[in-house]
Amino acid sequence: MAIDHATPLGLKSRGAMGEGECDDGAENQRWPPWLKPLLSTSFFVQCRIHADAHKSECNMYCLDCMNGALCSLCLAHHRDHHAIQIRRSSYHDVIRVSEIQKVLDIAGVQTYIINSARVVFLNERPQPRPGKGVTNTCEVCERSLLDCFRFCSLGCKIVGTSRGYRPRKKHAGGGGGNRNRKRAALKDVRCDSEDSCTGSSSDKSSVVQSFSPSTPPPTAASCRPWNKRRKGVPHRSPFGSLIVEF
Repeated sequence: MAIDHATPLGLKSRGAMGEGECDDGAENQRWPPWLKPLLSTSFFVQCRIHADAHKSECNMYCLDCMNGALCSLCLAHHRDHHAIQIRRSSYHDVIRVSEIQKVLDIAGVQTYIINSARVVFLNERPQPRPGKGVTNTCEVCERSLLDCFRFCSLGCKIVGTSRGYRPRKKHAGGGGGNRNRKRAALKDVRCDSEDSCTGSSSDKSSVVQSFSPSTPPPTAASCRPWNKRRKGVPHRSPFGSLIVEF
């Protein structure tokens, strides 16, 4: 795109571009150069160099070389480098706090205890529905957190602390209002259904009473056990003994 240098607009555009480049440079300087490549690396895959070896799973990362995931055999070429080990929990990559806090500030990121070790997650883990009674969530992916934390992972901290990022508004009262409206609507529906059920039952009872005759009260004679009628003996037809003569 060509810029008109003869107009003040061109100077403003160049100034704006310069400010944007400065902002990007300052943003990148806030974090170590290995952090974003680390978060975008795929771990726990088979090493391409030592594919035939017994331990060829890539779960290491060199902070000095930043050349992707490494297996235990690849570490022979990174003896004097700072390498960290990535672990996995519920199909998500984690790293021990004792390793990462030496080279990175993890303040505000929630930690978890897995296998007696305190760890942090590398990337976000979106949660479709927060649990009941949750008062604090991640500012980026809205995952349930303890009240003293802001982010659920290192990736969410990078996004949430970057310039120009606006966290999602959390309407504390909106959820309660919606719940109250839903409860009121359910109550109205229940009342309507109960009224309709009682009305239909009363109508049915009236119809049954109008078509069915009332049962007469029992008498003393009907209550006697010897007054029960026995089944009568069938009689022959009167025409059975009639002889027709011609």
